[in-house]
Amino acid sequence: KLGEADSGVLTKEEYTKVKQELEAEYLAIFKKTVAQHEVFLQRLASHPAMKNDRNFHVFLEFESELNVRGKNKKEKLVGMFSTFQKTGDELLLGSTQKDVDEFFEQEKNFLLAYNQQLREVSVKSMKVNSAQKCLADNYIKLSSSLLNIASVEGPGLESFLTKLSDSLEKIRRCESRLAADQDLKLTDCLKYHCLDTAAAKDLLFRRLRCLANYEKANKELDLARTRNKDVAAAENRQSEACKAFERLSTTARAELAMQKKGRVEHVRRNLEQLVELEVKHGKAHSQLLRQAICDIKEM
Repeated sequence: KLGEADSGVLTKEEYTKVKQELEAEYLAIFKKTVAQHEVFLQRLASHPAMKNDRNFHVFLEFESELNVRGKNKKEKLVGMFSTFQKTGDELLLGSTQKDVDEFFEQEKNFLLAYNQQLREVSVKSMKVNSAQKCLADNYIKLSSSLLNIASVEGPGLESFLTKLSDSLEKIRRCESRLAADQDLKLTDCLKYHCLDTAAAKDLLFRRLRCLANYEKANKELDLARTRNKDVAAAENRQSEACKAFERLSTTARAELAMQKKGRVEHVRRNLEQLVELEVKHGKAHSQLLRQAICDIKEM
């Protein structure tokens, strides 16, 4: 459409309006992408293991363009089957394997319920944000309709309708910025922590898998001692399974503590910023309405 501006399909005013809308939409998407990358990189930079990783330092300091190959069909298919297998394994472990540590059992139950609530709230937030964007789009239709009516009316009504159309266009921009900020500070925040808690669930299920392997190794060791056969190999497997389970348990405790602290700080910061932005947009909206009423009274 922008390429048709000189062909008479779009007027100069319509061309300018469409261009401004595209620029505003691009800016909102750019801010959203930058914010998501910033949160992810800050999370990595604060992690005790990742912050000293050489590859992470190279990634941050690399000045040229990075060429990343996407997944091919085979890799996507393997990933899909791995997801099905992991889900089935989680269901089996969740129903058959009892955690010996009450702390991890409580954390697992909390994360399962919390992740489900985050999913539901995230969907509702997206619906609210979509309704907010539809409201902003309706202002475009109202503004355009008023301009069309003004073009066929007399001079007195034409100036009134033109002024009202301009006011609605300004309000539309304000509503669009509000929708973009709500999407960035609330919806994206909920989506991020939905994925974050899902990763924490995966960590606990990996620990549960290690526990199942450890218990299986203990049974195999008892059986080997009873038969007096391959006892040394069974002891080695039991020792390795025990070390893996204890190592993952220690890591899981630290990771869960860091996640909880980061989640509280991130959600609180985003909500505080969202409230400040909504107050700012609300004041701007009220000022636009007051100015529009004053302009109409002066006509």
